Amino acid sequence: MARSSTRPTSRDVAHAAGVSQAAVSLVLGDKWRGRVSEPTAERVRQAARDLGYRPNLAARNLRLGRTRTVLLVVPALTTEFFAGVYTGAARVAAEHGFGVVLYPSPEGIGPARDPFASAQAALDGVIASSMAADALTDIRGDQLPLVMLDSDPAGSLGAATVNLDIADGVRQVTEHLLGLGHRRVLHLAADVPSWTFEIRARELAARMAAVPGTEVRTARAPISIDGARTATEAALTAPGPRPTAIVCDDDKLAAGAYKALRRLGLRIPDDISVTGLDDLALATAIDPELTTVRLDAELFGEHGMRALLAVLEGHSPDNGDIPVQLVVRGSTAPPPAP
Repeated sequence: MARSSTRPTSRDVAHAAGVSQAAVSLVLGDKWRGRVSEPTAERVRQAARDLGYRPNLAARNLRLGRTRTVLLVVPALTTEFFAGVYTGAARVAAEHGFGVVLYPSPEGIGPARDPFASAQAALDGVIASSMAADALTDIRGDQLPLVMLDSDPAGSLGAATVNLDIADGVRQVTEHLLGLGHRRVLHLAADVPSWTFEIRARELAARMAAVPGTEVRTARAPISIDGARTATEAALTAPGPRPTAIVCDDDKLAAGAYKALRRLGLRIPDDISVTGLDDLALATAIDPELTTVRLDAELFGEHGMRALLAVLEGHSPDNGDIPVQLVVRGSTAPPPAP
């Protein structure tokens, strides 16, 4: 007998196996144990094979309210850091049958238009950087299961937060510079209203204040090489004793500081030391190579995705910040003799 060209349905499988459609759903959804006998389960599987039946996963996911799609909201992709976060998140997502859609919030022009007609219908959950939190309202991502990255656990919008141990990274930088003998530091701070940068400023100030005779000056700059160059030149040509070290909120700011120091005729690290934070590829492309704090972006993304999976399953995600590591290179040395 010729097989019908019509796609077989679960009703056809049920009829062929002599069971109810509910039993077919239990067996093919692998939820039959204790509810359907082993011989019946095998009869259903055999009927499905004979008919060439394949469950309609898209329809099943819609019925369950699950699309197995997650949105990752990040700032504009101006460095490879958030590409690494995406790689880590997508790797864990794939292991669990999920896909990740990347949503970069454009810099300087506000959030992009909602890429979904209805985020709640198209997505199971959202992972968002605190640096792109404004975009969440526009895409209604704050109405979905949400995990925040680099966000204050006490005031987070999300059901969970995942953080790198930025405070410890700044502590490692500060102890390294103090150990070399530096007492006057310029903090080249990212001019971005984000918790992660507030933590950097707070920790640096606290660690320096604990040592008598220290001074921290702050210069703010947008996260761009030109912005950092301009801010550094202004700070170092201002009246008063010159700092002997510059602590930058990220590696891109440090690259801008390098340009400013060369314009001013200052040598790194002979006249002034410089540190970064991120350990981007840029850190070893500049000369001398940059002393910085290594942040594992892929691990960050993996932890974010695992936290969201836990939230979706009704579990509590693992606690604890992700460790970071100071990498000492050629941009730091003891301060010049008075």
